[in-house]
Amino acid sequence: MRIFRTSTVYGLCVLLLVAGAALSAQTPDFDAMLAEIDQLGQFGDRDFSGVYTIVSQVPGQEDSVTQARLFRRDRTDEFVLIILQPQIQRGQGYLQSGDTVYFYDPESRRFERTTLRDSIQGTDAQNRDLVRGNLSENYRVVSWEQGRLGNFDTYILDLEATGTGVDYDRIRLWVRTDRPIVLREENYSATGRLLRTLLFPRYAQVGGQAVPTQILIVDGINEGERTQITLRDPSVASIPDGVFTRDYLERVSR
Repeated sequence: MRIFRTSTVYGLCVLLLVAGAALSAQTPDFDAMLAEIDQLGQFGDRDFSGVYTIVSQVPGQEDSVTQARLFRRDRTDEFVLIILQPQIQRGQGYLQSGDTVYFYDPESRRFERTTLRDSIQGTDAQNRDLVRGNLSENYRVVSWEQGRLGNFDTYILDLEATGTGVDYDRIRLWVRTDRPIVLREENYSATGRLLRTLLFPRYAQVGGQAVPTQILIVDGINEGERTQITLRDPSVASIPDGVFTRDYLERVSR
């Protein structure tokens, strides 16, 4: 009887070890995956620029169309966004220098402090949607599962903020299993309320990096409201230092 029990315990231990090893082998390194997602959308020592068209749809209203030119310098956390259309808002712009973001209104000639979460011209698009992300620095994966979205196998990741000062307390991501590209993102409040859903149906290779050329944003609070962002003329050509200044925003708005 004693021998039977010992053998049984030994067998169970072996099975648990094998199962644990198999699970470990199948579980991706999610810390590394978040870092890869961040890296794939960053340009390091190179600059980035492009023209974005933002179409906002609100039930019962005409579509609102905003066009803006973006200049990005990821290595110093700087960007400038200049509104080109509509004409009445032409010359308005945003400037980020480090952790500080300003909105400039040429009519009042004043700079007002804002945030990356601030909406662009009242749409569901936010400044953060057009600049480099920091998922690996601000979030951790708390649960995951495998799924499918469209033609792609995906990892579905539930992310939780690791500190304060983030745009969203919880994020859910659909990431391709063959390459760390995000196909869908859901932004949640601390209470679990869905605030926004973002879909990324198209990417382009720009300077070796994967850049979304089309983003669809669905408002989770106001039913029927959605925003589509499209990118054209992406470039990694060098940008003069003077572009990332208040003087430049003031000058181009005249």
